[in-house]
Amino acid sequence: MSKFALALTQSQKASHLSPPNPAVGCVLIAPSGKLIAQGHTQAAGGPHAEVMALRDARARGETTEGATAYVTLEPCSHYGRTPPCCNALIEAKIAKVVIALLDPNPLVSGKGVKLLQKAGIEVEVLQNDHPQALAAKELMIGFFSRMMRKTPWVRLKIAASLDGKTALSNGQSQWITSGEARDDGHAWRARAGAILTGVGTVLADDPRLDVRAVPTQRQPNVVIVDSALRIPLSAKIFTINNIATQAVNTQARRIFIYTKSDDLAKRIALENQGATVIVLPDSKSFDTSGKVDLTAMMHDLAKREINELHVEAGATLNGALISAGLVDEFLIYLAPKLLGGNDANGRGMANFAPLADLTHSLPLDFVSVAKVGPDVRLLARVTGRDAF
Repeated sequence: MSKFALALTQSQKASHLSPPNPAVGCVLIAPSGKLIAQGHTQAAGGPHAEVMALRDARARGETTEGATAYVTLEPCSHYGRTPPCCNALIEAKIAKVVIALLDPNPLVSGKGVKLLQKAGIEVEVLQNDHPQALAAKELMIGFFSRMMRKTPWVRLKIAASLDGKTALSNGQSQWITSGEARDDGHAWRARAGAILTGVGTVLADDPRLDVRAVPTQRQPNVVIVDSALRIPLSAKIFTINNIATQAVNTQARRIFIYTKSDDLAKRIALENQGATVIVLPDSKSFDTSGKVDLTAMMHDLAKREINELHVEAGATLNGALISAGLVDEFLIYLAPKLLGGNDANGRGMANFAPLADLTHSLPLDFVSVAKVGPDVRLLARVTGRDAF
């Protein structure tokens, strides 16, 4: 396995743990070519990948002098939640650092490279189109989106029949897809900074919106779009922080409710339940639509350090997000069954205005197609959306 393949494996281990920090992996190779250490970024406030690798080397009794570090993102050069990783590499007398990607964070971007070079360390940065650089970016795409676009990377998840139905006309939807598909969906939830749904889904299904099917030390935050503050105080999302299961080691998560309502009493009651209620657009806006400003919500979520936003909503909110141009990619599980009916009852994948011409369709690129149990998982990305 190549050095960067090892670093990418470490990066993958960080993906469920590190948000809002990027999922970074690092390996250390001795001048002899021997792997002497590896590590990945820990939970926010914990050590970064480079520091974990250096600790691993010490634990193995290995010397780091003259070693080469392969790291999936430029080492940080500033004091944030932790000290600069560049300083740790310099103190460890690393001879060379090979970097997959420069950090898009303006606090770092290129400064880490300069600091290492100033200390006499040789630095190599892969080309942006290098396969290992592209693979590293995929694991940190939400971080790159937040830093460069000031919005999270939005992934819309849908479970449907082969004819595109997400429920029967009577609302029954559990379960269209298999247990294997549902477990796989939880793995995608686990890497997200937050899970988004609409109040309609909360009222209909009372979901927990947590990660249960895969081990995780961090539960994603929850985002609810609720224009009129119809969410009940008894909703399960308010109690999950106090629930422990064998599958997860829960940490407190935040609940953000976006609304247009001026019901102060309900807002206070929700905040007493641990929620943060945000009015968008705010009272100074001339917007009279009665709906939450979804674009403003995305920018607000980025300010709250949400990298990847995992959407599990109904056809109405799905359609609104698509119409607003806010969806970056689609994670679709298709079951090998037909449900029939029509989409007038809102049981399709997304409700938005019909197109007058095929040239107005949303162009997508298939990123991957895989079999998950009896179902098929499609990952389709809006064409050109990842060009940042």
